[in-house]
Amino acid sequence: MKKLLFVALLAAGLPAAAQSISPAIPIHDPVLTRQNGTYYLFGTGNGITVWSSPDRQHWTAEPPVFPTPPAWAQRDVPGFKEHMWAPDISYANGQYSLFYSVSTFGKNRSAIGLATNKTLDSKAKDFKWVDHGAVLESVPGRDMWNAIDPNLVRDERGTPWLTFGSFWNGIKLVQLRPDLSGPAEPRQWRTLARRPRNAAFTDSLPGDGAIEGPFIFRHDGYYYLFASFDYCCRGPQSTYKMMVGRARAVTGPYLDEAGTPMEQGGGTLVLQGDADWYGVGHNAVATFDKVDYLVFHGYDAHDRGRPKLRIEPLAWSPTGWPTVAAKH
Repeated sequence: MKKLLFVALLAAGLPAAAQSISPAIPIHDPVLTRQNGTYYLFGTGNGITVWSSPDRQHWTAEPPVFPTPPAWAQRDVPGFKEHMWAPDISYANGQYSLFYSVSTFGKNRSAIGLATNKTLDSKAKDFKWVDHGAVLESVPGRDMWNAIDPNLVRDERGTPWLTFGSFWNGIKLVQLRPDLSGPAEPRQWRTLARRPRNAAFTDSLPGDGAIEGPFIFRHDGYYYLFASFDYCCRGPQSTYKMMVGRARAVTGPYLDEAGTPMEQGGGTLVLQGDADWYGVGHNAVATFDKVDYLVFHGYDAHDRGRPKLRIEPLAWSPTGWPTVAAKH
């Protein structure tokens, strides 16, 4: 459930033309990849925000993925305009696959779409985003889950799986068809993680089980499920933090360091807010030159709680748990 508070260049005090600025760029829900020595950052925003960088320090605003919203999204999700959430980027078989979320804040009438491109270089002759429409949808009256915050993961056999979810009954997983166009048949919706609830909820109300933003990362024989607990998008009142569990199989069960299943509310803390950042969350993990990085946004306590990009090296404890020696 994402609501970008500070993403437009003009709102950041920048001219509309592309700019090179500090790494603390305004963004929500970042995901990072690299092509031919250039880093590409995607995030929540109108048409999906895109930035490029030669060094992860100096960033240039690129055109959004969608100059105008997909017609299917405006038709299928009432109240949706141009604000698209939580993209996920991956590369396989000669093309980049970008999953994205279409929804309205606090509702589970939502959909996850897919767009593909042969290159991320907007100056290349074959640069063109092709939208393939909705991969899966959540519908009130049918689903007690929310089809947002997608992340594609391939298991050790190369089979594609999509994890997603926010609030309601938590984080879900479904196997995809080989072409990623939709769930494989027969469909099986698995719950990987959820939070305890103190209040009643319905398929049209999210309740108070604040969990979202899943990302699965393979490391040393385990699948690690990262998720964000508590509340984003509230500036100084944001309480976001990142939790993790791990499993030998992509389908789980994911256990925290104490052995508690994430499906029963477990999770080991990775990083939380402090005096410099009110909250931190919705992370991805990326590996460059054999170094793993945690990519996420934080609410800057020194700038009125505005959301900004953070990239921190990710280390692994002797027992195999991710740790962050955060630098500010």
